[in-house]
Amino acid sequence: MKKVTKKQTYTFFNPAEDAPPLPIPFIDEGIKAGFPSPAQDYVETAIDLNKVLIKHPSSTFFARVAGDSMEQSFIMNGDIAIIDKSLEVREGCKVVAYIDGEYVMKTIRIGKNEIYLIPENPEYQTITVTADQQFVIWGVVTYVIHKLY
Repeated sequence: MKKVTKKQTYTFFNPAEDAPPLPIPFIDEGIKAGFPSPAQDYVETAIDLNKVLIKHPSSTFFARVAGDSMEQSFIMNGDIAIIDKSLEVREGCKVVAYIDGEYVMKTIRIGKNEIYLIPENPEYQTITVTADQQFVIWGVVTYVIHKLY
């Protein structure tokens, strides 16, 4: 039996448009997942995650993910999603949509005459958007910050 879509709550945060640079040490050569190379010891520059992760500051928001409907896309409960409201929606991208009074995060499929919001968990049902529903695509998910430890 498939789960009925549960109400999910999201908390949205708007990063400061004029956030000061915050350089963090960065190893640009890539971390080897095999044997380490002694020649790459101490190769370090700096990175500003605001510049890397946020292309359109005035239209970008953060939201904490609530629920497990996207887990097969490795978007887990408690992760932080970065959502850009200015991007064009494309087939197969992850979106935050507002439908009938609630926010949902799903993969979008665009049919000839319909839109489908696809969960990435087989326990949830696809949402077929109909003309009589209140529906808006709120933004496109560009990054997800996932805590490992």
